[in-house]
Formats: sequence, structure tokens, C-alpha cells
Amino acid sequence: MEHQTHGYTFAADPLRPGDDCARICTLHRPAAGRPVQPIVFGTPHSGRCYPEDFVRHAALPLQDLRRSEDFFVDHLFSVAPEAGCWQLVAHRPRAWLDLNRAPDELDPEMFDAPPPGKVRITPRVSAGLGVIPRLVAEGMEIYGQPLSWSEAEERLRTGYIPYHERLRRLLLHLRDHHGQAVLIDCHSMPASAARAMTPLGGRRPHIILGDRNGTSCSSLLTDVLEQLFHAAGLRVSRNRVYAGGYITDHYGTSGLGMHAIQIEINRELYMDENRLVPSSGFEDLKRIITDIIHALPARIARLWGGLPIAAE
Repeated sequence: MEHQTHGYTFAADPLRPGDDCARICTLHRPAAGRPVQPIVFGTPHSGRCYPEDFVRHAALPLQDLRRSEDFFVDHLFSVAPEAGCWQLVAHRPRAWLDLNRAPDELDPEMFDAPPPGKVRITPRVSAGLGVIPRLVAEGMEIYGQPLSWSEAEERLRTGYIPYHERLRRLLLHLRDHHGQAVLIDCHSMPASAARAMTPLGGRRPHIILGDRNGTSCSSLLTDVLEQLFHAAGLRVSRNRVYAGGYITDHYGTSGLGMHAIQIEINRELYMDENRLVPSSGFEDLKRIITDIIHALPARIARLWGGLPIAAE
């Protein structure tokens, strides 16, 4: 189901009416009266607002463009404000702009003119998954002809910079007020990815925690999240094969009071990947995540001295 508004095709879903297409992202603040926690849940790939020009000129139908989305992940973590935490939800789709990449991770061969300045051809760029992606997640080409560099520059200016400025300011504000800040970057992975990484005869993971191999956050945060997911009956892996992307690496400076960790959720837990709709497991998984979010602040309170945090 979809509808059009404000120059965007909104890929609607049955879990939330309306749309947020007029904004790049929405920051959901801690609920009134709740003790404020210095914990931010981000969903940079949850966007479902597709610019109509982008859809019209893409070489793929909307259904295929959507395969790069982290489907419904913003809904799974939507209880965060009720627990006194923050939630930053992106509205533009990953196929249009990947917020979990460095701004210079660009493939110059994609554009009608070379990007000015230095670009970095990382393995992600070579795989077609730079900050302006060339492919959707399943390896299909998004464009049938070179993309205008002016269009790519506009996406970076109006989409990438505002999202990261808002996230950066929020984390610095929380660190300055509470001594530490925690970013939990929330993603989903295709079931096929989990199957591919599972040894023959092994059991594929439900959850992958990525802390850049122990460098982007306190081990307390990773340990507690692993314990909470495991206690809920889910299989958890660390850093294999998702150790965290640009966001985890860039904002995870635990020595400076900023902790970042990535969570990847196996989509087979909660959705039908062929029809792109929630499955019967969605509500069960949301209850698990809701319980984990409510339990987390007390379990990691040692990061900020174990003291109660007053409402801001």
C-alpha cells in the first residue's frame, strides 16, 4: 500500500497511519514525567518516504527499491520514549541516501561529472553501497543512466547533513549533561544473510551486536544487551558479520564518553520478506524489545555513576 503526498511516494504500512514525509527525520523525546536517560535509539534505514522524481526515474519498481529498507524497525523500538530514552527516526529511504556511510564514500563512476574533492572507494562503495547507493540490497541496479552530480550533492546537503547534525548535537548534549551518552543503532538483516553466515549444521543468529570488535562502546553495554536478548530466548552473535557501520564507528568514542553499538535483527523473526508485511512474530518480538528497553537503563547505569537522572 502506498500514497503520494508533498512530492513523495509514501510506502505506507499497516502499523502507522499518516506520514512524516515533510521531514528528513523525527526526534521522539522522552515521555513527559519520565526520568531522562542518555540513551538514543536510531533507525537510519527505516525511511519509507520516496521522492516521486526518484521513483519515476529509477530503473527498478518501488517494490524492489524498498528491499533496502530496515522494515518496521522504527516500530519495534518505538517504546523508547516511554522508557525515558530518545528515538531518532529517518524518513528518507536508504536506496536514495545511506545515512550509515561516510559522506565521501562515493562511486565517481555513478555520476555525470566527477564529484569535487576527494572520495573514498571503500569495499562498501565497490559493492555499490556507498552513501549514494548504486544497488539495492539484493544487487539490483537502481539507475539506468548516470546520476546527476548536482542531484547527489542536493541529497547530501538536504538529507545527510541535517540528520547527522541533529544526532551529533543530541549526543553531545546528553554527554555534557550526564557524563556519558549511548547510541543504539537499530537495523535489520535479510534472513538470507543470516543463513549465509551460519556454519553447516549450525543455528543462525536472531540478533547480531556490532561494537566494532569491542572498540566503540563499553563492554558493559554489549554484555548487558547480549544477556537481555539471550534471556528472551534469542540467539545472539557478536560482530560476525556485522561489526557496525559508519555510525557506530564515527560516534563510538567511549574514551570520550560516547558509546555506540549496532543491533541487527534477523527479519525472519517478524516479517514476510516476500510480501514486505509484518508476520505473526512481530508482536512477540516487539514485546521482547519493549522489555529490554525498559530494563536497559538500570542495567547500564554504572556508565554514568549509577545515579538517578532527573527529567530535563
